[in-house]
Amino acid sequence: MRPMTSPLLLSPSPCRLLRRLFSRAPRRRNPTTPRPLAPNLGRRLPASMSSSSARTPGSVVADADALARKVAAIRAAGPAKLQVIADFDGTLTRYWYDGSRGQSSHGLLRQGNEEFDAKREALFEHYHPIEINPDIPLPEKARLMEEWWGKTHGLLIEGGLTQEAIKKSVADAAIAFRDGVVELFEFLEARDIPVLVFSAGLADIIEEVFRQKLHRSFKNIKIVSNRMVFNEEGCLVAFKGKTIHVLNKNEHSLDMAAPVHDSLGDPNGSIDDYSLVKKRTNVLLLGDHIGDLGMSDGLNYENRIAAGFLNTNIEKSLKDYSEAFDIVYLNDAPMRGVVELVSDLCP
Repeated sequence: MRPMTSPLLLSPSPCRLLRRLFSRAPRRRNPTTPRPLAPNLGRRLPASMSSSSARTPGSVVADADALARKVAAIRAAGPAKLQVIADFDGTLTRYWYDGSRGQSSHGLLRQGNEEFDAKREALFEHYHPIEINPDIPLPEKARLMEEWWGKTHGLLIEGGLTQEAIKKSVADAAIAFRDGVVELFEFLEARDIPVLVFSAGLADIIEEVFRQKLHRSFKNIKIVSNRMVFNEEGCLVAFKGKTIHVLNKNEHSLDMAAPVHDSLGDPNGSIDDYSLVKKRTNVLLLGDHIGDLGMSDGLNYENRIAAGFLNTNIEKSLKDYSEAFDIVYLNDAPMRGVVELVSDLCP
């Protein structure tokens, strides 16, 4: 990788990320995550992105020049123009949990009714192959995803899902946030940078994960996901607004956004300031699937840095991920690399 000589990198106080991108000699490191890098991956990691800290997993930048230009542009515009868009499962949360695959916010749910849990699992077995089939045209797939989500939501209502069942499901779940997530949220909150957490799952469960696993909320975080309506007895009776599924999880769904509530079933509605969010035309996007890049669809952004978490199948997927994302964090990495990145974007 050749050094860049663009004036963007010759400012009196170049940011830490850019110094690291272009000034470090090759180094080897030992990953500390549960699944090690493949034996021959080390030589594929750009030396400029290797870390001297044993706590920091590896990362890959395919086009360092392009990333440097984006960092400089976003830094020059300032935090008032920046927003963060993040996927939840496998992005904010860890892929591995105590050496095993962690649960997703949707997969952790137990209704307390084995019959309906089994029915939802049967729907997954039927529709998931459709979701991942690349040969099905998108309009047809979108119709089928809408159908799947509708049937699943119907079973949750019919099966008598309660707020207590959600609390117990989260308490018993194998789910945890990545190390460094709180530090990231605190940094962004202190600078009034909004964070939109997009999920095709259930907002009420994600909010309960925030409450139980972080024990706090952040005023700048909004959850964009499917919202439940409970009656006075705490039983699910309906879903609010339009359905958000895997193919429409983007900024067109902003009217479903709402803050993390203090209590489950908070009646507070959707936010009324999403038009102001859309005026923030610099984006830091965080995801763990290439499809997550679509979360910024509907936003007329000027600059977007896409950071991807490649949690498994490193050898098979690294090429595609490094071409799709500006920077790829490997092996279920902690969030500290992203904290460094936002510190460079907003010094």
